[in-house]
Amino acid sequence: MQAKDITLDTPPRDAASVLLLRDGAAGLEVLLMRRHANSSVLGGAYVFPGGKLERSDSDHAMQARLDVPAAALHATLGEASLSVDFAAGLFVAALREAFEESGVLLATQAGQPLSADAQHRATAAVRSGTPLATLLARHDWRLDTHALAPWSRWITPRRPTMMNRRFDTRFFLAAAPAAQDVRHDDHEVTEARWLTPRAALGQYRDQKIDMAAPQIVSLMQLLRFADVASALADARTRAPPLVEPHTLEQGSDRILCYPGDPDYPLAAPALPTITRLIWRNQRFVPPDGFDAYLNESARE
Repeated sequence: MQAKDITLDTPPRDAASVLLLRDGAAGLEVLLMRRHANSSVLGGAYVFPGGKLERSDSDHAMQARLDVPAAALHATLGEASLSVDFAAGLFVAALREAFEESGVLLATQAGQPLSADAQHRATAAVRSGTPLATLLARHDWRLDTHALAPWSRWITPRRPTMMNRRFDTRFFLAAAPAAQDVRHDDHEVTEARWLTPRAALGQYRDQKIDMAAPQIVSLMQLLRFADVASALADARTRAPPLVEPHTLEQGSDRILCYPGDPDYPLAAPALPTITRLIWRNQRFVPPDGFDAYLNESARE
């Protein structure tokens, strides 16, 4: 993927994304989905399921299907400037987009997770044109917002490296329901992989897959956790950090600096693992390389 030598002055588009997690034989695994090669946003790259916030996500019909009051969701985001309806809409967008792209529907019926049969029927109905709000109301299902743990907020820099659009994306963690399987749509998404963070970063290092900086840094953060429960517990004990990368050039390298980096305007770090990535030879790399992180993870 080529670096984008453009500066964007348009405001970022609000979006939401979900890191779906499960416990595998080798430890915590995360779902990565390959965007269609012809996609206008990160075509061919592996991403977490997600997408743009739609106006309907804040509509009464959708918010009536929430499992908790909208005000409670607003408080967990830690963004006082947001309206309650808008904040709840971000949770709806995260769940809707995760369902549309992966087929995993985080919802409950009479307080219980959906069965595999209900998931398959829901996937078929929505992909044939039934609005999600209609489907939820028809079966008296509730969106399982309690399953989402706010994780981070990323705003695309004005001079992006891999895109020609800007997004203001709230990332959430969620445990994948044991009864459901991934059924990607073969339209926006052409492949799905469950990988440990270490395996995913190793494949990126070895140029077997492409990813963007938010995915890379999020996976580096997940290296710290042995299982889904510990990752969710950590996310629920802190406010989601705001990551707004600062871009600079050093020779032929493009540097993405994060809070806490010596070249970033804010001294306080936002992330526990890293303060910069270097775009070099069409690859993001930590200043000291990936091996230091992957080898350390292997020893734990």
